Amino acid sequence: MASNTIARVTFDGHLATVTIATEGGLNVMSSAAIAQLGKVIDEVAENREIRFAVIRAEGKVFVAGADIREMMEYDADSAQDFGELGSAVCDAIEALPCITVAAIHGAALGGGLEIALATDFRIATVNAKISLPETTLGLIPGWGGVPRACLLAGVSAATRLIFGGVPISAEEAKSIGLVDEVVPDVGALDDAVKALRASLAKGSPTAIAMVKQALCDGDDVGAFADCFNGPESREGMAAFTEKRPAKWMKD
Repeated sequence: MASNTIARVTFDGHLATVTIATEGGLNVMSSAAIAQLGKVIDEVAENREIRFAVIRAEGKVFVAGADIREMMEYDADSAQDFGELGSAVCDAIEALPCITVAAIHGAALGGGLEIALATDFRIATVNAKISLPETTLGLIPGWGGVPRACLLAGVSAATRLIFGGVPISAEEAKSIGLVDEVVPDVGALDDAVKALRASLAKGSPTAIAMVKQALCDGDDVGAFADCFNGPESREGMAAFTEKRPAKWMKD
């Protein structure tokens, strides 16, 4: 039986909150759950008012991984389909034009960590466990977790994590670059997310989207030029010369 994990989104001004939840159980990403998360991410992408999106979870953990019971029924073709689906959703998270952060509590394991690695920032509670345990199941991370972990932590630290499959603490994850900030408990997560959002408020929404585009395709010159196609570059430069805040800083 597949997990009954669901994803939903709420919008509050410039903020989108994506919540992963499972009534009466752990958050586990079945094919249906990851597909629903993909639809929610599409909703965020289509809302051009959104400047900041947080991915959080209800229950004991952030996400405990992919649905092993479902995967036990796979052959190579169905595994290919599942991998492509999960990869597409994580790629969509990475490609969101707004700033994204994963608020992690309890554990981010396997596919759950792969979802978190696709965000711009990760904040975790001090007791959270971080792991890519797929090799202990005779598998590998299949949703982009290998290259993203290597990019953030370096090849040596990332492959040590992946080859061993052993969970590490939030503090250790921070020390190798997989987590950006560690907070004392779940109650502190919201405050940390708010503080991060406030610290990044001066950046032009369009410019931030162009930076993220350049990170994805490597064309920073093209993204720089594209900034001049919209009004925010003119407004930002005018605000600088006139010694006033740009309009988007007042939103």
